[in-house]
Amino acid sequence: MNKALFATPRALDLAREVLHIEAAAVLALTQRIDENFLQALNIILACEGRVIVSGMGKSGHIARKIAATLSSTGTPAYFVHPAEASHGDLGMITTKDVFIALSYSGESQELLTIVPVIKRQGARLISLTGNPRSSLAEAADAHLDAAVDKEACPLGLAPTASTTAALALGDALAVALLDAKGFGEEDFARSHPGGSLGRRLLTHVRDIMHSDKGVPAVNQNATLAEAVLEISCKGLGMTAIVDDARQVLGIYTDGDLRRTLEKRVDFATTTISSVMSRNPRSIKPDALAAEAVQIMEQYNISQMLVIDSNNKLVGALNMHDLLRAKVI
Repeated sequence: MNKALFATPRALDLAREVLHIEAAAVLALTQRIDENFLQALNIILACEGRVIVSGMGKSGHIARKIAATLSSTGTPAYFVHPAEASHGDLGMITTKDVFIALSYSGESQELLTIVPVIKRQGARLISLTGNPRSSLAEAADAHLDAAVDKEACPLGLAPTASTTAALALGDALAVALLDAKGFGEEDFARSHPGGSLGRRLLTHVRDIMHSDKGVPAVNQNATLAEAVLEISCKGLGMTAIVDDARQVLGIYTDGDLRRTLEKRVDFATTTISSVMSRNPRSIKPDALAAEAVQIMEQYNISQMLVIDSNNKLVGALNMHDLLRAKVI
């Protein structure tokens, strides 16, 4: 039987040491952000094609993440495996592209095999290595130095601090590009439509509001009984009160109904205009749904009317609609 293994307090010291080493490796990169970094940025900003990121082994995993980060922040990019590239995938690379090659030693044979072809095609080459005098660095149009003093692995063998440094440098590149391109929250949301940010920034009131016959509304001359029936039929917990031109005059909600019951009025003869709440909170259909959430929370209301620029009723929504749309 295998002997059972148990972690000891020494593991905590070792884990802290790993984090210290990797943090120091990333911090040291700040001293190497210079004109070479700007040159790499300008090469990518001038790119009319795509950014291809490549690397072998652990560098390949980092390359995949850098490509993903670039793509999600406004710089179209994808990963190409260097070994697969020499067996046909080089066809993905065009003269308009930029190729970013990751190799800590700068001597990865798989990358060096395809670099001459990439250069011959006219694509620009950016290298990210730990050796500025390596073959890969020498061949590049711009080189990013990701050297580290030591790996966090106590054996000094497993790529740890070096891959962390490469990842951080890739993030720095992506963020600098994002800023240079004026890439904003709405741009980010468009590439993340399935995320919570995408839902908040891309969902408009018109996308989730009830419209046409689904909007609860009664004329100002309707009776209280007719208004209550409209509330019940439409199921939004309220009804709008409008004039003959469908301009909004007020609102009547479930809360108003409870307060009316306390007054013991005659539902059959009382007009809705005499008990409605005037000047209700409203929103335009082109407003973001997140804005509707903010208004509802600020004024502690659960329903809102949607009006156009002429104060005409065009829709309605309540908190349940916003919940279903996952805006909140």
